[in-house]
Amino acid sequence: MSILSQQSHSGERLRASGREVLIIVCAGVVLASLDLFIVNVALARIAVDLHAPSLGDLSWILNGYAIVYASLLVFFGRLADRYRRDLGFLLGVAVFTVASAACAASNSVAMLVGFRLVQAAGAALMTPTSLGLVLAAYEPARRAGAVRAWTAVGGASAAVGPVLGGLLVAVSWRWVFLVNVPIGVATLIIGWKRLPRLPGHQVERPDATGVVLATAGVGLLTFAIVKASDWGWGSARVITTLVGATAAIAAFALHSRRSANPLIQPSLFRSAGFTGASVVGLFFSAAFSAMLLSRILWEQSVWGWSALTTGLSIAPGPVMVPLVAFLVTGRLIARWSASRVMAVGSTVFACGVGWWSLSIQTSPNYLCRLEPATGIVFYAAWNEGNCAYNG
Repeated sequence: MSILSQQSHSGERLRASGREVLIIVCAGVVLASLDLFIVNVALARIAVDLHAPSLGDLSWILNGYAIVYASLLVFFGRLADRYRRDLGFLLGVAVFTVASAACAASNSVAMLVGFRLVQAAGAALMTPTSLGLVLAAYEPARRAGAVRAWTAVGGASAAVGPVLGGLLVAVSWRWVFLVNVPIGVATLIIGWKRLPRLPGHQVERPDATGVVLATAGVGLLTFAIVKASDWGWGSARVITTLVGATAAIAAFALHSRRSANPLIQPSLFRSAGFTGASVVGLFFSAAFSAMLLSRILWEQSVWGWSALTTGLSIAPGPVMVPLVAFLVTGRLIARWSASRVMAVGSTVFACGVGWWSLSIQTSPNYLCRLEPATGIVFYAAWNEGNCAYNG
């Protein structure tokens, strides 16, 4: 029996059905996933408006968000176990919405990066609490379908980000962030009235030391990669930063093995399925992000396309995401197994990127050379969903 069905109307919020809870929390998932890539097409306009000196400085608008989001995701997920998940979700939405408005009002790259970090913290709180609400809202027999829908919404939102961003940048790059505000406010109002109260559990406090070490390691590694083009890979500053990143990541691994309550349980990696899905997800996510950003920069910088045209050129891929997630993926997993589907998806992704790399030219030739490779977005969503759901 789901938690929702156990609640009475007396002294409680209005009882929501599982589908209503899924719709409400998916609004939060849309916010968190959309902002992973929606800003990509706005970078050129932001650079002009805020007088950004280099692409490296602008990259922190993307990198800072990704680093904070990833490093806090597990920590906030563990923290949410101790407290009410509905309040944790609504707090994450509120933080994200306020930070989005602040991003839109920024008048410097440093200010924008700072508020993007706050945005990421709100997104990291929304994601695990939203999944917890979904699991509580459905009977065990129906949870698999609900989680698949939750995952598909996240993948589709990330993929459609550049398309929506292109439309909004045609008005102003600030609308890339302002679009979050009405969605966030509506989610807060409806969620406060309809989401069930889900109490926390008596569990140990999450490992804050692990968060600091993991964030430091990933942050230093990213910083070294971003600054290598300016400082040189062999420079003392880059080498020192890479050594610091290695030390922090090694310390995190050692701390996780020795801690009584580590941020990530090392025993998880004894599962071949978990380890395999994690490795595939790591490399796939890095490749997908690099592909999307490089394509956008090529179309805008080399072909001279506007943000609107660039966004629309990506549209065919995201259109296929929900269709594949709901109509194809589940059947293929049942017939072939998740590992084989992931392998096929990764292979087709690589072929799409290879097609683009070998056929692209400095003169625009979208239909014959770039559009066939757009199918990688379709397979990317397929593969990403399988990693998240079956890992």
